[in-house]
Amino acid sequence: MSCGCKTSGDSSHSCGTKSANGCENVNTCGNSYKLSVFDWLSNVSNPTKKQTDFVEVRFKNDRKFFYKNVNGLPLHMGSVVTVESSPGHDIGVVSLTGELVKIQMKKKNVSEENPLKIYRLANQKDIEVWQDSRAKEEPVKIQARKISHALNLDMKITDVEFQGDGAKVTFYYTADNRIDFRQLIKEFAATFRTKIDMKQIGFRQEAAKVGGIGSCGRELCCSTWLTDFRSVNTNAARYQQLSINPQKLAGQCGKLKCCLNYELDSYLDALSDFPSSSTTIDTVNGKAFCIKIDVFKKRMWFAYADRSMAWYDLDVQEVKKLIAQNKKGEKTQPLEELKTNDIPVKSVDLIQENNMDRFERKNKNSGKNQNRKKPNNGQKPNPNQKPENKAGGNQTEQRKNVPEKNQPQNAKPQNQQPKKFKKKFPPKKRDDNA
Repeated sequence: MSCGCKTSGDSSHSCGTKSANGCENVNTCGNSYKLSVFDWLSNVSNPTKKQTDFVEVRFKNDRKFFYKNVNGLPLHMGSVVTVESSPGHDIGVVSLTGELVKIQMKKKNVSEENPLKIYRLANQKDIEVWQDSRAKEEPVKIQARKISHALNLDMKITDVEFQGDGAKVTFYYTADNRIDFRQLIKEFAATFRTKIDMKQIGFRQEAAKVGGIGSCGRELCCSTWLTDFRSVNTNAARYQQLSINPQKLAGQCGKLKCCLNYELDSYLDALSDFPSSSTTIDTVNGKAFCIKIDVFKKRMWFAYADRSMAWYDLDVQEVKKLIAQNKKGEKTQPLEELKTNDIPVKSVDLIQENNMDRFERKNKNSGKNQNRKKPNNGQKPNPNQKPENKAGGNQTEQRKNVPEKNQPQNAKPQNQQPKKFKKKFPPKKRDDNA
């Protein structure tokens, strides 16, 4: 059976992941769905002979439901099936089979009584009607938005989903207040000539359906793997010592980011060893209150009430000792004496990215090599002169240059110009524009 791509519709095809051309229609392909499922029990033999008759069928976006295989069809992941619906029938793709279906049904509290049935494997006619209905969704969504805007309704139509046989269309919308649909449904029924179903979704579900790229540079969690939307409040940001900035803490849905809950448990475990942030210490120089907490370094910053600009960092264990000393009715030492200065660790720049002279060193070395290759005293080479040896030039020339024992050391040899000595490290020129 075809699922809308160039390859077959079973679970063995590799469209969207390994093929060079990809999938022609991602929304109808069994292996290109977002929130896909991995059956980790597929290679494990079932200890019981009786297998479950329920399978998980997936529809557009992340909508799933469980159906019973009453006819005993050979189904596997990726099979396109025709299932029971009201009214008519719907077409979906099998996303999970085997014993994991029972676990999912128990997790989502789905009863096995009076289940919906799987009619048959979808034939070519069913798939053609299904794809034609899916092709009409985008123009219908644009037209529906125009109708709702003409009626001055405070709502936003996010997505449109046609049933597999085209007998029903579902409009997903978001709204802050309650909407009166009486006139809107009449307009939709007269325009689209089909049964109308309106479903309100939250802003997080809207972001999951639309998709996008988050501030981390990756695809949104709600549109890839996140299935349950837990409540997120500002206390999660306060526990992680984050600034309460709505522009940075809000996601594309306009609500607080779901990733604020990912590391919250680790922060709570670390903060369990800290005293309360409202702790005050009674010292000889006056009372000091807590200003800042570093969870990872396990340090707390304190300042006097009359000198709030001077901060003193203390270790958590030291703060506990000071609190115990105050409970006994004793005043502690001043914070100036208790402060421990951290020795800064000097980092080694192996790449030398912060060195401004990293390009000049190569030029200096190249200049030295060029001076060595030049002939002595700037004289032209003699064509009758013997070639120099690799070890260090002509031996007869070297013997002549060696001063004799009887000759005074200060005496200059004849026909020899004085050498010009250069400073090894010339002074650097000062650049006012630097």
